[in-house]
Amino acid sequence: MRSLISKSRARQPIALVGLFLVCFIPLVWRLATQDQANAAGPLSDAVFGLLLFVLAYGSPHWLRLLLVLIWASVQAGSQELLLAMQRLPGWSDLRYLADADFVGNTTAGFNLSAPLLFWSLLAASALVALLPLARLRSRYLAGGLVLATALLLLQGRLSAAHDGDSVASRYNALHWLLVDAIATRLDGGNPGDLPLGLARLELDGRRLLGAGGAKNVLIVTLEGMPGLYYPEIAHAMGMEPTEVAMPLLAKATPDAMLIPDFVDHSHQTIRGLYALLCGDFSKLSFDTPKAVELQAHPERAAACLPAQMARRGWQTHYLQAAGLMFMAKDRLMPVMGFQQVHGSEWFKEMNPYRFEWGVIDSLFFEGARRYIADLQQRGQPWMLTLLTVGTHQPYALPDEIAAQYPSRKQAIVALLDQAVSAFIDNLRRDGVLADTLVLVTSDESHGSDLAEWVSSWGLGVVLAPEQEKLPRLKQGGYGLVDVTASVLDYFGLPVPRSIVGRSFFRDYDTPREMVSYTASKLRWHTSEGLRYECARDGRCRVGQAGSLLGTPRAELMQDQGGDGTRLFSIAATLDDKLKSHERSRVLDFANGEIRELNEKVTNEWSENLVGAQYLDFPANSQVRVSVRVKVMHSSDAGVQLQLKFKQWEHNIENIPHDGFPLLHTNEEGRLDFSFDNLEARQSFSFHLLGVGKDAAVKLEQFRVRIDAKSG
Repeated sequence: MRSLISKSRARQPIALVGLFLVCFIPLVWRLATQDQANAAGPLSDAVFGLLLFVLAYGSPHWLRLLLVLIWASVQAGSQELLLAMQRLPGWSDLRYLADADFVGNTTAGFNLSAPLLFWSLLAASALVALLPLARLRSRYLAGGLVLATALLLLQGRLSAAHDGDSVASRYNALHWLLVDAIATRLDGGNPGDLPLGLARLELDGRRLLGAGGAKNVLIVTLEGMPGLYYPEIAHAMGMEPTEVAMPLLAKATPDAMLIPDFVDHSHQTIRGLYALLCGDFSKLSFDTPKAVELQAHPERAAACLPAQMARRGWQTHYLQAAGLMFMAKDRLMPVMGFQQVHGSEWFKEMNPYRFEWGVIDSLFFEGARRYIADLQQRGQPWMLTLLTVGTHQPYALPDEIAAQYPSRKQAIVALLDQAVSAFIDNLRRDGVLADTLVLVTSDESHGSDLAEWVSSWGLGVVLAPEQEKLPRLKQGGYGLVDVTASVLDYFGLPVPRSIVGRSFFRDYDTPREMVSYTASKLRWHTSEGLRYECARDGRCRVGQAGSLLGTPRAELMQDQGGDGTRLFSIAATLDDKLKSHERSRVLDFANGEIRELNEKVTNEWSENLVGAQYLDFPANSQVRVSVRVKVMHSSDAGVQLQLKFKQWEHNIENIPHDGFPLLHTNEEGRLDFSFDNLEARQSFSFHLLGVGKDAAVKLEQFRVRIDAKSG
């Protein structure tokens, strides 16, 4: 017994070292890898490392291990996001961490951007898990908490003094999660009047050409690519060449009109697609995407670009490299007006290497070329929107290719560059460009550590048959919101008044009013030439600038007058444009689609049968759910369906329903139930899963009705 006690005591210093390391490795990592313009960031790391140290040291072993694992996961995961997207995770991002399949897809192949940080945290956590450690005495615990509180107050003052710096440079990831969570819960933005430049269609500029002569429309949307990667665009915006670039795309488009000042308004693909295709700003928050709300507004959906083109005789097609079910693109794209919608299931050739998210870029563009060849043979005008997924994390590619580049990110962008440039060259050889208006753009920007505003910088490259009449560099500010107005203006078609924006094919004399919400900051450029930047902690900066993008003429200063707080009201007003003010709202997520089932669910993220995700329900409301699923065919073992609920990072277990019985061929499963929302729910998701051998089901109905209660 004495020997065991002696060994336990001997191991305690090692366990204490492990706990100390896991708490302060993020601080050491920041100091070793980042240039620090201010002390707020290191102090934030130190404060929260100290808080974890004293709390974990004073806790029983099971709680200590839980705290350490949460801390290590947040630090490692946030560093991966920072290196990929140049932003820290916000409170709303926790919804993804709740889904093991999403995490599995994202970490597939274990292609970590910061492996040293990950393995260091893992090794230190293992010491804490495996070795015993006596609990800290209460008086030391209290002293540590007092010291941490004092340092936190100092950090707050330093952060406020340097609020023009990026969020990542001022906050530890866990610290920012808490700040963002408080801001999300308080959400001080109340709807207010919109500036005219954000609320109206502006077709009063001088035309660059008459009605365009193209017959077809092709929109090529590249996952996450900023304008920074196109060398000539970067130069036009005053940026030096970077290692990550797309020179082959530039070589393939020597005759294109380039739009250097081009804004992606938000993160997340479905939001970017909505802005691009529907001529409206995507939400400046992580509320229910407007594309989902569009289902309750058929008159507004009819104004989206695909719907308008379809009514005027164009065949409208949507083709993406990823599966369609996530974010309900199989439902939402038809709502916007696409007559044919296809995802990864359309491609028959297998990826040459493992990639969880869908079809790699080279195969995607080879398939897209065949798709266009088929459209050309039909003899009717067509509109095709393409969306890649190859540059989504993880950056999947063979190690022998990755070894040829300084980083996996540089390698994967190079592969996209090769694929899209070859695609454009092939279209030119096929004669497609002679009668097709082409826009190469991006759904969002992955950002850059060169400047925080790059997270709002999109790609704008236009190819048209009348290229000699168009400038090489298009002056003025534009964004995804302008695509719908621009395409309709090019063809000389009427533009509905519900569409917002300017036309690429006109010149304007006045500065562009523009907004975005990226990298945890709201940005607003006014028609008077002022740029406001406001973080979720409520602090704003303002200064003279020619655009929402680019280095401002002078350093942005703290907004002493408080005018920047109007940006929160503007954001709330723009976000609420499609929210129904009626007491009832109905959302449909099924329309007779047939889904093949697997024998077991291996990926809840991609095998969700419906796209009813990230919904918001108001306080004092009732939600009624009606589900009808018919088994088209199955083995004798039958089909088992299951309906799950999630909100933010939590599984929801307290919503009762009868569930589905075991179903066989030609049998229908029905669910009808309701639940009340005493408080508002955000980011609520339904997950309908099914298993069965040689089985397929037909989604006859998945209806969600939200009724506001009286009083």
